[in-house]
Amino acid sequence: MTYSNSIPEETRRGIEQTMQTYWGLFLAQGVIMIALGVLAVIWPQISTVAVDIYIGWMFFISGIVGLATMFLAPSVSAFLGSLLTAALSLGVGVLLLWHPVEGTVSLTLVLIAFFIAEGIFQVAAAIAYRDAFRGTWGWMVMSGVTDLILAWVLISGWPGTAIWALGLIAGVNLITSGLAIAMAALAGRSLVKAVTSARH
Repeated sequence: MTYSNSIPEETRRGIEQTMQTYWGLFLAQGVIMIALGVLAVIWPQISTVAVDIYIGWMFFISGIVGLATMFLAPSVSAFLGSLLTAALSLGVGVLLLWHPVEGTVSLTLVLIAFFIAEGIFQVAAAIAYRDAFRGTWGWMVMSGVTDLILAWVLISGWPGTAIWALGLIAGVNLITSGLAIAMAALAGRSLVKAVTSARH
């Protein structure tokens, strides 16, 4: 019973210590995410294609690496499994890079699923660890709810929104997530100042 109750407290302390130590890095990450999000919102069609190309390169590189490392497989069945996975990643990457506009439709469907999962996770995590984040957990809830709303908007306007929605929603997601990270970082900075003042 004592062990199960100590886990949330240890997690809370770990989060607080991380935010206090690296608040500057988290703040920089939040600001960069906000800036990229603003650019994506300003040019949603360009950012939609950019997201498609980015993911295409990720699949392509993953496939190349998979093909290069599959020879380390310990058995024939593992070798065939690695070959299939690598070939699939490579094929998807080539298709997304070769036809980026057409690829935005399928990527938009993936993005909908991602936003739903991320939104639920952020809301649940913010509520579960609100003691660790104290004054900033509300920003995390806002970010999660925004993800869920954006997913709903994207579904309701399907398929006409697929051309521009990928970039727009990715941009809004970057802004809200970056804002949540930046606010948490500033809270960590305030805590560091409070601890420093108390020592002096």
